Amino acid sequence: MKFLKLLGHICVILFLTVITQVGGIVWLLSVFVSKKVKTKKRYTFPLLYLVFNLLIIPPIAKIFGREKLPVFSSELKPRNIAYPLLFRNYVTPELSNLLITSATDLNSSNISITYLDANFPFLNGFPLLPHLSHNDGKKIDISFQYLDNEGMPTNKKPSVSGYGVYVNSTNQTSEKCKYEGYWQYDFPKYLSFGKLNELTLDEKNTRTLVLEFVNNSNTQKIFIEPYLKQQLQLQNYSKIRFHGCQAVRHDDHIHLQIK
Repeated sequence: MKFLKLLGHICVILFLTVITQVGGIVWLLSVFVSKKVKTKKRYTFPLLYLVFNLLIIPPIAKIFGREKLPVFSSELKPRNIAYPLLFRNYVTPELSNLLITSATDLNSSNISITYLDANFPFLNGFPLLPHLSHNDGKKIDISFQYLDNEGMPTNKKPSVSGYGVYVNSTNQTSEKCKYEGYWQYDFPKYLSFGKLNELTLDEKNTRTLVLEFVNNSNTQKIFIEPYLKQQLQLQNYSKIRFHGCQAVRHDDHIHLQIK
């Protein structure tokens, strides 16, 4: 029985570490605290987790060169509360400054930036699954801009997570990559966690958003699908590139990466 209990703790720690980086440490601490004060982990873990999330990790992360992105700003915000709760909204000060500056500039065009996965608070090289490269604080995924059923710009997004609902589900690049055996290329469709709204791509505002990033000297590269680069008339910008079949498709979000 003790072995099974230990195995259960190990599984929980591994799971929390994979999806949040620091959640495993919080779980260990909650086990210790619950024994000391004789309370159940169902109470101590959520309380400690929130304390770490809101008060402890942000200042420590700053020492290690990562900053927590805004959560409740109208100009720059996460797709939903899960991203900050899972510690997946940390970036370098340079990327944070780029995003905040861009959000301020775009506000005059009534465009707000909605971010998805960024990076964890600590350790370059620590993977933020399922992404290949979100491991140094210099990358972030940004949602497209959309139009509602009446053709008006909206801050709504098509899926719960912000991933998995493609502009064109059967475009040439995705079909080619899947044909060549890159089965993971279409994987984001399983990460939508449900479709919420029937929306269409706002080409004008999405192009404005991408160009805001392109024109920042600190931007190194931006990934979107090749057909979208053409559709949005962005062919002349070398910072906008194809990510390759070894990654996943990018016609549900923008990948932004700084130098």
